Amino acid sequence: FELGIAPTDPNVWDGLARTLAGKGHTLDVYQATGLLLPRRDGQGVVDRFRNRLIFPIFDEHGRPVAFGARKIDPDDEPKYLNSPEHPRFKKSRTLYGLHLARPAIQKSKIAVIVEGYTDVIACHQSGIENVVATLGTALTDDHARILGRICDRVVLVFDGDVAGQKAADRAVEVFFETPIDVRMAVLPGGVDPAELLAQPDG
Repeated sequence: FELGIAPTDPNVWDGLARTLAGKGHTLDVYQATGLLLPRRDGQGVVDRFRNRLIFPIFDEHGRPVAFGARKIDPDDEPKYLNSPEHPRFKKSRTLYGLHLARPAIQKSKIAVIVEGYTDVIACHQSGIENVVATLGTALTDDHARILGRICDRVVLVFDGDVAGQKAADRAVEVFFETPIDVRMAVLPGGVDPAELLAQPDG
């Protein structure tokens, strides 16, 4: 999954910008894709992702198009940051992990949809490879259309809490307009897939 980390120095807010400039890169393209942000005072740029675990986001063909970033310091907010949308990256048309899950989905004709990056990774590590996730957004008609080209059934595995069940209910409606058979898997005890798989008998 090519995870990375964006380290931070409390006194340095433009480490990536300095590194890129030092290698002769023009910063405009990195600012256009949201990796760099203009300073509030209008003088120069700062790094969008600092002190975060980085999840590269690939399109269905395996091309990197964006990044997701999870906080490391519990006091940082928000918990997750995503690259802003641009012509090559639309959340409504992107499923995390699809480039890796595609062979298993096509073979089994089943796609499993979970809610987060770590859920996808935990499933793949456990040998369940036909798993993808949305990118912090509700499932869309575009998601359903993409999956409809490669599978016959979708299994929704959303978190067992109230919010997760509501999200699953809304997701089911998306597939009502497609020929895809849709199922829901309810996890016990309010856990998410990563937590369940981490249990001794998971």
